[in-house]
Amino acid sequence: MRPAVAGQTWCDRCGEAAASGAHEECAAARALEPPRYCARCRRRMKVQVLPVGWSASCVEHGELRS
Repeated sequence: MRPAVAGQTWCDRCGEAAASGAHEECAAARALEPPRYCARCRRRMKVQVLPVGWSASCVEHGELRS
């Protein structure tokens, strides 16, 4: 399990630190894809893609929907 670092956010596509560099490719891909990692704790999320949108669920921080 990866510890959360206070005040740090994570890229919701690749799981790396958001401040670790440019994430232009991740931002471009996120226009078409749901998030894969929780931006608050870096855990891999359970993702379900539906014809009308998507839902992504973190066991600690809950669910996001499109």
